[in-house]
Amino acid sequence: MFNPKFVLTAMLAASVSVTATAEDVDTERHKVSISTLADGFTNPWGMTFLPDKSILVTERSGDIYWVSADGSYREKISGTPEVVAQGQGGMLDITIDPDFDENNWVYISYSEAAQDGGKGNSTAVMRAKLDDKKFTEQEVIFRQAPKYESNNHFGSRLVFSPEGHLYITLGDRYSRMDDAQTLDNHHGKVVRIWPDGSIPEDNPFVNDDNALDEIWSYGHRNVQGADIHPETGELWTVEHGPQGGDEVNIPEAGKNYGWPEITYGVDYGGAIISEDAVKEGMEQPFYYWVPSIATAGATFYTGDAFPEWKGDFFVAALKSSLVARLDLYEGRMMHEERLFEDAVEARIRDINQGPDGYLYLLTDQSDGAIIQIKPAD
Repeated sequence: MFNPKFVLTAMLAASVSVTATAEDVDTERHKVSISTLADGFTNPWGMTFLPDKSILVTERSGDIYWVSADGSYREKISGTPEVVAQGQGGMLDITIDPDFDENNWVYISYSEAAQDGGKGNSTAVMRAKLDDKKFTEQEVIFRQAPKYESNNHFGSRLVFSPEGHLYITLGDRYSRMDDAQTLDNHHGKVVRIWPDGSIPEDNPFVNDDNALDEIWSYGHRNVQGADIHPETGELWTVEHGPQGGDEVNIPEAGKNYGWPEITYGVDYGGAIISEDAVKEGMEQPFYYWVPSIATAGATFYTGDAFPEWKGDFFVAALKSSLVARLDLYEGRMMHEERLFEDAVEARIRDINQGPDGYLYLLTDQSDGAIIQIKPAD
């Protein structure tokens, strides 16, 4: 069970600087109030809510903080994994077990150096039990293979399926983009495992001697957003494209999503990656952006605070400092609304729905913040 002593201990922690001023913003469906819940974070990357409505926040530099539900206190958690905090690497996503109330498991993705003095790094996932203000019983349940010397394209979001599988989204490591089309590595893949790291027997390639058993789907570039559709239970992912070609996909078992054989984007500087946007045997995105908005975290809205947004898909954007609301109706994309461009003048790394039904944003800056979006009075 979650330890209430943890909350009491945190009352003694350092206060977080909070901007109390709220700004009201009109959107197509709701008038919202935007305010800073807590700031002073160094390039925060991922967040997850605990049952008592407090928040765990990762900083790419390597720390993880517990933040009180009202944002007034935070405390650094000990027992975190050692990370390679270089380039796009570092401490990445974080989520809690669906049965956290019973088992206290927390799952963390991060960039990990090669073991035993070897070269390279890759995305790894550790799980640990949250005990007071420290992680205990740490165990690495997944390592992206192979390790590779690169500071780019680690992915990585962590999402649980309704059946209890853990999806891990991974990057192509940038200069190894062609690996996304082969099944003997984890570059440019979505993988599916059980929470203890074991392989589900119905994974699509478990009987293929030339493929890694963990792979769920392939042909991805750098998936930094993911969530489960609240009605269908399907995994939806958001893929950070090159210069143009950010994608929303609905990855299915064993299917190829094309990167880099097909793309709607070009490389940085305008170089052609592929002449093709469509090719037989490769899946088309559900939705894509040209030009790129530099997509990051994503979430479905299922709460009651914003009834006209229920069922819509919200995608955070870095370059454009916005949130894209994809208006969905019976599985079809009806309309895109771009939110908060003028109200939040910062790179938006992640977006989550809180237990209160409000939306929460993480801004990716040296003085990053948790931004709360709630109905305006």
